[in-house]
Amino acid sequence: MNVNKIVTALALLGSLLAAVTPAQANPEQDRQNMIKTFKDKFPDLKTEDYVYGALALNKDALGQYKSIMEFPPYTTELDKAEKLWNTPMKSGKTYADCLPNGGKMIAGNYPQFDNAKGKVVTLEMVVNDCRTANGEEAWKYGDDKTMGLLTAHLRTLSDGMKVNIKVEGEAALKAYEDGKKTWYTRKGQLNFSCANCHVLGAGERVRSEILSPMIGQATHWPVFRGGSNLVTLQTRYKGCHGSVRHVGDEPGSERYNNLEYFHTYISNGLPMQASVFRK
Repeated sequence: MNVNKIVTALALLGSLLAAVTPAQANPEQDRQNMIKTFKDKFPDLKTEDYVYGALALNKDALGQYKSIMEFPPYTTELDKAEKLWNTPMKSGKTYADCLPNGGKMIAGNYPQFDNAKGKVVTLEMVVNDCRTANGEEAWKYGDDKTMGLLTAHLRTLSDGMKVNIKVEGEAALKAYEDGKKTWYTRKGQLNFSCANCHVLGAGERVRSEILSPMIGQATHWPVFRGGSNLVTLQTRYKGCHGSVRHVGDEPGSERYNNLEYFHTYISNGLPMQASVFRK
């Protein structure tokens, strides 16, 4: 299917989005509805297969991926990430000293809604809180050479942990719903939403790439593309918005934090696997 046909097909299917995720559904209903949607669409796939993204839909590509992951082409970057993690801050403490459980098996709990702060808190925000509490300047949220690499290592400490996002209380639900709205709202000159590609269009090809399903997407970021090019989840949000000719936010914005909150909740129960390879 060529790009123009996909654009036309997705535009015609846009009216079906409300049926996929009813406006009045609660978070768990949203998640179950999405699971059913993809079960109907891809009956041969197990829910746990979705952690592989579009690779789950192509056995040859999945086999190649598993071979690549035996000797990842970005080990030098992972070494840099581990060095950042272990380098003491001005206080003499390391990140393991100020993060819950030494940073191990915590990433699956983020993003989370912080009632005291009245907003969604991401893992990157926790890292910056740790830095400023120990005499360091906060890192720029979207800096892949510092924050990106550090969180790449931090997330590997939670490999295998199941995503466990909580939406509890009116304020948390409001943030979740705001993220949901961003996911389903059409943007840009192409008039596409995230759901156009990753719910209705999942499994279709755009040029040489298969569009990945929504479920499982949030489990494996950051990713390394084409070797050592690290891409974080919110950087990808901005890139996707740019692809539909919409001016996206900078990583760390309230809109993207809420989007990540909603997006990650839908993958609840799936195991995390960080610092993976993608084309």
